[in-house]
Amino acid sequence: MIKSVAIQGVKGSFHHIVALEYFNDLLDEIDECMTFDGAVQSVLTHKTDAVIMAIENSIAGSIIPNYALIDDNQLHIIGEHYLDIQHHLMGLPGQSMEDIHEVYSHPMALLQCKQFFKKYPHIKLVEDKDTAEVARRIQQKQLKNVGAIASRLASELFELEIISESIQTIKQNETRFVIAKTSNGVLPENEINKASLKFTLDHKRGSLASILNVMSDCRMNLTKIQSLPKIETPWKYAFFVDITFEDYQDYKKAKSIMEIMAQEFKVLGEYKNSRQ
Repeated sequence: MIKSVAIQGVKGSFHHIVALEYFNDLLDEIDECMTFDGAVQSVLTHKTDAVIMAIENSIAGSIIPNYALIDDNQLHIIGEHYLDIQHHLMGLPGQSMEDIHEVYSHPMALLQCKQFFKKYPHIKLVEDKDTAEVARRIQQKQLKNVGAIASRLASELFELEIISESIQTIKQNETRFVIAKTSNGVLPENEINKASLKFTLDHKRGSLASILNVMSDCRMNLTKIQSLPKIETPWKYAFFVDITFEDYQDYKKAKSIMEIMAQEFKVLGEYKNSRQ
């Protein structure tokens, strides 16, 4: 039973929203960490039962360092959650766009909202650690003429007023988060229909195509493939893949074949597909 989780950011952040939605408000503790490394350490030291990590965004793509954190620290993905990301500009009550001189937020949020601020050249954009932490700071220090880009929950928690809603350039903006532990999940096989795998292959023609054919022949649906260079072995790559399937036995067959074909084959997680 998971009763505590670590998140990157503070309450009001998008990771916090995922914690509330995925665990249905049944958590006893949420450990607020300012970095993903800190969040991973929280679960490795058993301060918390699990960690929530953003892993890819529909606009920006894969968050590659988080793949490495999961792999290097022997974490196991036990679930996933997709969140619609809506960025709102907020500040102390009673302020307008003309009153805002500086806007602070996470670099990714600033990037996704860059087009909006072209209409307001008087506003200086400043990178910061976390969306919600900026909102909290504005409220605690009563910072006038300063805005934050954050979630609606952050505006409610820190009593800020939303000056402009949904300012991201691409309105359909979704992030996939994973929930990871130091041990495997406990779902029965008949409830598992998605897996995250890692493997390396011989550096020769057709090696990747061959293993992808195995997935296809065993009725696996490849939903994600990401390559990362192996730093210690130049020009050799590790592949991270996500696959979905209807029958766990088909997956077991595919896994047994891939274990023979691939090098350093590793199951990062077996869990329930949340996009059904």
